[in-house]
Amino acid sequence: MSSSSSIQLMPMLSRGRRPSAAVVEADFAALRQGKDIKLNLMPNRATRLRGRSSSDASNDSYSSGASYTGSSSDEEDDINPRDKQQKNSKGSSDFCVKNIDHAAFGRREIEIAEQEMPGLMALRKRAESDKPPLQGAKLIGCTHITAQTAVLIETLVHLGASVRWAACNIYSTQNEVASALAEAGTPIFAWKGETEEDFWWSIDKCINSDGWQPNMILDDGGDATHLMLKRYPALFNMVKGLVEESVTGVHRLYQLSKSGKLTVPAMNVNDSVTKTKFDNLYNCRESILDALKRTTDIMFGGKQVLVCGYGEVGKGVSSALKGLGAIVMVTEIDPICALQASMDGFRVVRIDEVVKNIDLLITCTGNKNVVTRGHMDRMKTGCIVCNMGHSNTEIDVNSLRTPDLTWEKVRSQVDHIIWPDGKRIILLAEGRLVNLSCSSVPSFVVSITAVTQALALIELYNAPNGRYKQDVYLLPKKMDEYVALLHLPTFDAHLTELSDEQAKYLGLSKTGPFKPNYYRY
Repeated sequence: MSSSSSIQLMPMLSRGRRPSAAVVEADFAALRQGKDIKLNLMPNRATRLRGRSSSDASNDSYSSGASYTGSSSDEEDDINPRDKQQKNSKGSSDFCVKNIDHAAFGRREIEIAEQEMPGLMALRKRAESDKPPLQGAKLIGCTHITAQTAVLIETLVHLGASVRWAACNIYSTQNEVASALAEAGTPIFAWKGETEEDFWWSIDKCINSDGWQPNMILDDGGDATHLMLKRYPALFNMVKGLVEESVTGVHRLYQLSKSGKLTVPAMNVNDSVTKTKFDNLYNCRESILDALKRTTDIMFGGKQVLVCGYGEVGKGVSSALKGLGAIVMVTEIDPICALQASMDGFRVVRIDEVVKNIDLLITCTGNKNVVTRGHMDRMKTGCIVCNMGHSNTEIDVNSLRTPDLTWEKVRSQVDHIIWPDGKRIILLAEGRLVNLSCSSVPSFVVSITAVTQALALIELYNAPNGRYKQDVYLLPKKMDEYVALLHLPTFDAHLTELSDEQAKYLGLSKTGPFKPNYYRY
């Protein structure tokens, strides 16, 4: 090819008509001869700005629900599971799932997860020889329903608990896994794509069951706690303890405690070391990439990314995107976190300063209205917007449901929001937790969190009267270390042991705990 040859590309590439094979061959022949070629791949404005009608979208192959971001049962009819009459093989109908016939597939998913969750499997093995530590516990669970959660649920049953379970997110349930749990006899009320009414109905079905009075709660986001306290205060007062694992839920607990409305002991698992430093950081570092690739096929290299919040979740997200070549900026309200971001090589900015130039925005704050309609009005076309915090309040999605904007479903959990001038942004999971709504999460790191939850439940359930007041507590340091200990054999890790002299010098027990409560890992 001659050094003077050039291919001039128009500034915007879009879904235009592909050139014929003959035209392509002619272009390559010209290139071999050193001739210049000008390729005009930009369609006319009318074609580029035309939005598909709702009927077009419904006929699109991506709109059928058969995309690789969903589960196989997404292809079923739209009958609400509440309107179905289903029974498992034992004749029980005390559940509500998408399709009980898919239980075998879900069971295989659970078996795969078990291989990567050594901590939970170790707890089961210990329970075989000891008195089950949760014998007599009647537990309400409200968490994400995934294969990993199923391993936790069945471990709690192994430990002696009777459970009833609902989902804490309307999009994160793996339908086949829920079916497998129902087939195994777990009263579970969850399916992917619940309405808000379905969501609260499912939690209520767990709480309000004839002949079954709950005495423990495992919550993720505080919704089961909120509903029980509001609708069944007498039942709530009889609960022996509750465990909460999310930033949002913990925030609600401290508000209840401050106002004097928390009438039971509560364990803040979110701020235990083995939750914050592992699930929040390592889980999010891997799963954000998976979620974005599955939903948008985005190339990260060179993209301008804004991460709102530089807590442990924000740290994991920022690290992952930076590692693949993205230009990452961070927003923060906390000067300490902002300084950490700066020293990790990220520019700390305000959202208004950069919003018109970014390609991707990810919220990781646990706050509300972090991204407003005014921000999204200024975004450029093609900007991807998603949330990695627990709650769906970080992005003001309701402000986008106005007559002047068009919603176009592209894939499962992927919507184009189209402005009157043709600009479109890509919204993932309608602003809900994107990794659990649109992809999967690493089973091993969930095992760490799940064991932390299980130990917190065991501690509260077996604690003698008076040990815990009507307040919010952190998991004892010794238990945090035990969670880590259960997972070290996977890496063939060998701990160094202190000599008697070394232990005395440090003022420690040779078996731990090895750090004071104020130590920051």
